[in-house]
Amino acid sequence: MIYRHLSPSIQKAAKHYPVVAVTGPRQSGKTTLCRELFPDYEYVNLERLEMRDYAKSDPNGFLTRFQGKIIIGEAQRVPELFSSIMVTVDENRRKGEFVLTGSQNFHLMESISQSLAGRCATFKLLPFSSREIASEVNPDFFHLSEAAHPAGKLDCYASVFKGGYPPLYDTDVDPTEWLGNYTRTYLERDVRTLVNVGDLETFERFLRLCAGRTGQILDMTSLGNDAGVSTPTVKRWLSLLSASYTIFLLQPHQKNFNKRLIKSPKLYFYDTGLVCYLLGIRSPDELRLHSQRGNIFETFVVSEFFKCALNAGKEPSLYFWRDTSGHEVDLLLEDGEKLLPIEIKSGQTVSGDMFGGLDYYSKLNDNCSGMLVYGGSDFYTRSGMMVRPWNFI
Repeated sequence: MIYRHLSPSIQKAAKHYPVVAVTGPRQSGKTTLCRELFPDYEYVNLERLEMRDYAKSDPNGFLTRFQGKIIIGEAQRVPELFSSIMVTVDENRRKGEFVLTGSQNFHLMESISQSLAGRCATFKLLPFSSREIASEVNPDFFHLSEAAHPAGKLDCYASVFKGGYPPLYDTDVDPTEWLGNYTRTYLERDVRTLVNVGDLETFERFLRLCAGRTGQILDMTSLGNDAGVSTPTVKRWLSLLSASYTIFLLQPHQKNFNKRLIKSPKLYFYDTGLVCYLLGIRSPDELRLHSQRGNIFETFVVSEFFKCALNAGKEPSLYFWRDTSGHEVDLLLEDGEKLLPIEIKSGQTVSGDMFGGLDYYSKLNDNCSGMLVYGGSDFYTRSGMMVRPWNFI
């Protein structure tokens, strides 16, 4: 069992809140983790039709059939249940009484905000991070020196190609086969549940076009033209992909350095294994030579920073910076009043031109330090800039 770094935050919240909610994409390990953390809890899955019908028709009766604390899977499927949960926790005043999991962020959070505000702590569990996988490779990962760090022992492109969905690490299943089945299930279940998509073939083409734009500035008009749908439909479908934890939008940082800045967000996928599948990349060797290699690698690193924050129980404070002259920094990590600029390069050999964006940004911001994350395995500092391997995060 690979240790999930979000575990301590969830356990701590269960000591202070009556309800804990864990959201995330399908197959990210939500139920497995919650049942492991709370082995004495009863468990019910509202994907089961008979349980879902029972909870909808008689929410109070449904809850009273459970004698102790309970884990409710796919809780967003029965919004009617949340008012009864609110009444129960207000009457019993017990901490950690309910643990809810769900794979549709919009519906789950809407129900929580309407009925459980102030009573519920929420967390997002994404697929495995590289640190979680590396700690399984070497249990002493967090005590290793930089010289013994496993970046050099793990293959960068194999990791980016495979992605982080837990079932790919539980069995010896072929990633392409599993991700193909995952995509079909997602289209047939979640897409139709979340929004009325009449033509699934058009939506699947839209999904693949999004994969081809990962790591790029989002142009909704161009995306809509290529997919053959209107701009309002693009907005609606992007919201759907975001609500089901397939994509996220990285916003530009708005601090003005006396230059007009790009205002459109950048589009990223949470999992690069899914991106590779959608782009027809069928092996790590194909990825090494693919025209989208740089954008896919950037997606991997940006998503790792997101996972790092979320696994600590925090909302990511991440942005990018780009001006209209084309000067760009791939990632800005905000820590209070401080901003750390981060450049991301897929190459395994560091060259001077990789620091162009960092140097330009540094001169605009009091010669601040920055970081280069690259496809190699070494830790060092060059001209005041930190150089870090692809899976150090």
